[in-house]
Amino acid sequence: MKLLSPQRYTLNNKKQIFRLLNMIVLKEQGTDQTFKFIPREYTADSLVLTNETTNASTTYVITVSRVDYNDNVDTAGLYLSVTDTFTLKEDNFYSLVVKNGSDVIYRDKVFCTNQTVSDFTVNSGEFNTYTSTNEYITYE
Repeated sequence: MKLLSPQRYTLNNKKQIFRLLNMIVLKEQGTDQTFKFIPREYTADSLVLTNETTNASTTYVITVSRVDYNDNVDTAGLYLSVTDTFTLKEDNFYSLVVKNGSDVIYRDKVFCTNQTVSDFTVNSGEFNTYTSTNEYITYE
């Protein structure tokens, strides 16, 4: 899991501007993915992902591990680590709720992209570059 630094982006040519602040970034893939977070308490049994576009929710039964900053299993670690296969669609946002029974122990946003986070751009391959011989004059 990598965290995105705060930057401004426009998504899918919509006039929607948002800030990516330490959001969980997952991929659209059919294999296990892992992310970690700092919860309100250190036990959890379910995770709910809600697609913010369609409002469809999926609940996952999870097993968590308590880990340290370097992902080493540690009973005194500050983080909970979740590994599961998530059903996600690329370029969609999801709200994440982690629960222990009916108690909510963590909330966050998830963004699904198959691009690497360091090379991420919301307009990958969507713009065409044209050259022109138009001249213009600037008056001051």
